[in-house]
Amino acid sequence: MTQLHEKPAHELATLIKNREVSSREVVQAHLDRIEAINGTVNAVTVVLEKDALAAADAADTSDPTGPFHGVPFTIKENIDYFGQPTTNGVPAFAEAMPPLEAPVVTRMKAAGAVPLARTNMPEMGLRLSTDNPLRGRTLNPWNAELTAGGSSGGDGVALATGMTPFGLGNDIGGSVRNPAYCNGITSLKPTAGRIPHAMSIDPQDGGMAVQAMLVEGPMTRSVTDLKIGLEVLAGRDIRDTVSVDAPLQGPPTEKRAALVTEIPGGPVPDVTIAEIERAGAILQAAGWQVEHAQPPELARVNEIWGFVLAADFSELLPVLEHILSPALHTVIGQLCDEFSPSKITSPKLHAERSRLTRLWSAFFETYPVVIGPTWCQTPWPADADLDPATGLRTVEDTVRFITPGNVLGLPSVALPTGVANGLPTGVQIYADRWREDVCLDAAGIVEAGVTCPTPINPKVTAT
Repeated sequence: MTQLHEKPAHELATLIKNREVSSREVVQAHLDRIEAINGTVNAVTVVLEKDALAAADAADTSDPTGPFHGVPFTIKENIDYFGQPTTNGVPAFAEAMPPLEAPVVTRMKAAGAVPLARTNMPEMGLRLSTDNPLRGRTLNPWNAELTAGGSSGGDGVALATGMTPFGLGNDIGGSVRNPAYCNGITSLKPTAGRIPHAMSIDPQDGGMAVQAMLVEGPMTRSVTDLKIGLEVLAGRDIRDTVSVDAPLQGPPTEKRAALVTEIPGGPVPDVTIAEIERAGAILQAAGWQVEHAQPPELARVNEIWGFVLAADFSELLPVLEHILSPALHTVIGQLCDEFSPSKITSPKLHAERSRLTRLWSAFFETYPVVIGPTWCQTPWPADADLDPATGLRTVEDTVRFITPGNVLGLPSVALPTGVANGLPTGVQIYADRWREDVCLDAAGIVEAGVTCPTPINPKVTAT
């Protein structure tokens, strides 16, 4: 019999709505799971036990208030939650108390969801591995020697091990998709502006990279939960100047998908290619036309992503030196050297980003769905990204198909599709801007034809 901590959020919501279980039972089941598992993987940093149980009791004595009524959720430590510090995973912000909570938290609570816990992340969200001097390392439950992904690695591991049915993360360089791939869960990186991002601790206004590329996103174990989460979280908030109200459903598109198995910069792992091909075969069996194709100028897309990041980081390097660990500061400095703002003017950078976005939108006219790798590497040793000689190259080689989502503002679903060599495998599904519905519909079809057995018990020992 499936235990409560193993069920997806929408099934838990139905059970609670029908009075088959109480919200308190659901919340307590996840608290018990955290107690049993978290000491091994260190994904949860703060347990909100007292408040969560009180909210669950309130949910049990009230009519349903939304699609997640009585269902617990977790919150990454760089998302403002009133009453708890927004640490960003660094000692400098260990006591940084927000005066307001983030719009995504407010909207989840309005949908009836119960804040359960805070989750771990790397320093300032700047790694593809989750570790920091404030909270320590989050271990990959499939293999403790390998990265759990970053920067929303705490939520990824909490979902993969059944400590939460729903997580709130964010993404400027794959930060909801990287942990999804490493842990065998699913996530949605929405169109830039679809889900509001807002901080209440100064500085509240980020630079170009934040405004153009940073998004909040749901992390779950089912595509259905992603769809519901998008409905709950989407829409303008005045605190986010680029957020908009836009329809969640667009006009019908052709059932045509491009499979991307060759990425400039190096080969894609064979196990990943096999999953891309399998996803294509599932869509083809459902009546889709599937072809191998190459999206426009992927190498240039990766360059522009680097330049957009470096434009902000170059200005922040002197400040970051006092906040980040030396090894991470060194790698960020290397990024700023490689993509120095002196190598491209600001007008050229904006123009190139616009040109590439236009070319990709034209490509989506022919192929409304694009399926490729999430990572262009299999998960690597947890600190490989900090190696002073090879760390930056490891990151760049890994995210060669992650970056289009951020620099071009595209929606993307990271979808687990199975297990190979003891590790989860998966694909990434892109669609044009504002067409999350197309991404999610295709992801739902593929999901119905594959199996990835999360949640799992960690295959690691406490350290």
